[in-house]
Amino acid sequence: MDRNNDMTTGVVISTYNNPEWLEKTLLGYMSQSCKADEIIIADDGSTDNTRKLIERYSTHLPIIHVWHEDNGFRKTEILNKAISAATADYLIFTDQDCIPRSDFIETHRRYAREGYFLSGGYFKLPMDISRDITPDDIASGRAFDLKWLRSRGLKCSFKCSKLVKSKPFTMLMNRITPARASWNGCNSSVWRKDIIKANGFDERMRYGGEDREFGERLVNSGMKSRQIRYSAILLHLDHNRPYKNEEAIEINRAIRRETKATRRMRTQFGIDKE
Repeated sequence: MDRNNDMTTGVVISTYNNPEWLEKTLLGYMSQSCKADEIIIADDGSTDNTRKLIERYSTHLPIIHVWHEDNGFRKTEILNKAISAATADYLIFTDQDCIPRSDFIETHRRYAREGYFLSGGYFKLPMDISRDITPDDIASGRAFDLKWLRSRGLKCSFKCSKLVKSKPFTMLMNRITPARASWNGCNSSVWRKDIIKANGFDERMRYGGEDREFGERLVNSGMKSRQIRYSAILLHLDHNRPYKNEEAIEINRAIRRETKATRRMRTQFGIDKE
């Protein structure tokens, strides 16, 4: 049962120039058992192909398109602009390449509690299956069925246990998994007021740990994290990462070390420039 019936829920989806994957993700949000009150697409400078796709889906979903010009990897900046555009009480953060299972929003709402943020995970698909998934596979839920995926050539491993839809099993796995309940940009959620208190994401950061630093500040402020990696399920579509940059990653590491050492709760380089 959803004990947060009165709260409004928004989904923040980051995107950059991949309308094919974004469309599959949006199809997942059309099939949710609990609908989003708003879907804010944080667009880091995509071309008109993405804009046209979003316009088409805006007739089916409550989309707010937040865009800025392409000037390199500026995900943290566009996320802060998306947060400023949001009005929902509770925000779920994810990416353009993550198809949500039909109970995704419902699960985040069910586990939402004051003083906590939620940490989900994902099930990564190989490129061939990522390409082949159709709108009907998403709408019917077949894309999340392990037997169906194996018939498409998926190699089974322990990670396939994430797709087991059994509440006793998922609760057990959430409890015993060695993975830390950190802030994961593709699948995490928190109250918007707590994001504002932390001043959003640190805009100095580029690709590589920029999401984790935000979660570390939430923890420094006294918040706790809760593990839901086996309950809130996403299919992660395969893709390249041409923006990966070791120099930027090392800068990010230095910022995270400083956040940890000073127990910083609020960034000066966030939504409000201080």
